[in-house]
Amino acid sequence: HVCFKQRLPPSSRPLRFSFTPSLRFLNLVPFASTGGETDTIHTQQQVQEPQIEDSSDVDVAAEDDTAADESSDVEETSSSAISSLLQSYKEALASNDESKVADIEALLKSIEDEKVDLEKKMASLSEELSTEKDRVLRIGADFDNFRKRTERERLSLVANAQGEVLENLLPVLDNFERAKAQIKVKTEGEEKINNSYQSIYKQFMEILGSLGVEPVDTVGNPFDPMLHEAIMQEDSTEFEEDIILQEFQKGFKLGDRLLRPAMVKVSAGPGPSKTEQGESSESADVGESKETSETAESSETTKTHREAESS
Repeated sequence: HVCFKQRLPPSSRPLRFSFTPSLRFLNLVPFASTGGETDTIHTQQQVQEPQIEDSSDVDVAAEDDTAADESSDVEETSSSAISSLLQSYKEALASNDESKVADIEALLKSIEDEKVDLEKKMASLSEELSTEKDRVLRIGADFDNFRKRTERERLSLVANAQGEVLENLLPVLDNFERAKAQIKVKTEGEEKINNSYQSIYKQFMEILGSLGVEPVDTVGNPFDPMLHEAIMQEDSTEFEEDIILQEFQKGFKLGDRLLRPAMVKVSAGPGPSKTEQGESSESADVGESKETSETAESSETTKTHREAESS
């Protein structure tokens, strides 16, 4: 308890004030003087802990409004209490009451110390709040990255399993195409069988297409070692160098994944044309005939010289 003592004239009016700066500040009880004797003013600290209600029906907006109203009431009460305390301090100075002045100054100093402590706590809490916000943001970002990585891994696992199944089905497709090339329809019954077979083959290709399987382009396209496998190479007057001439086995890809490369024959570049080949053969024949005639003439000349010498 803090006691204020003062001497007031009998005719003076009682001086009353109250002060509630915060939940931790002292509440000053009004004091009065009734005569020449000294009156004692008792102040007691009333600390009320805020009650927290845990209810699922409480509206967040209503809680914010209530907190704002309570903060406004506390500020108004604190301002009024400080004004009353300052007024009392002025009156004590005017009446030259040193005891009361000392008590009020001590109280003001305690209020100032309390203010400094609260400012330090606010700064510390603000720093902790900023740290927790950053931590929550990092956790959210890590969770988002984890979710995206998990989704990518799931899609990759599905694609790998699907690719393995399709790779095992490709030899069946090859057998379908070989049989298709060997079928020779002669009778009406064979034609019905061939039509049924073609329907099955068409359905098979449609299913592969719906799964994202695409054939690799070959004849007439440039050779790509990432998509094609060259098993032969020959000269060509029709295609330039590194252009695919013939396809021996189909290649397939699933999206960006190559299921099987296509086996192809590649052009080695333009070879000699037929005209050039004909001209070269004619020139060779002419050269041979010239050599033959020259040899015959030389033989006849040698024979004539020998006959002349002998005669």
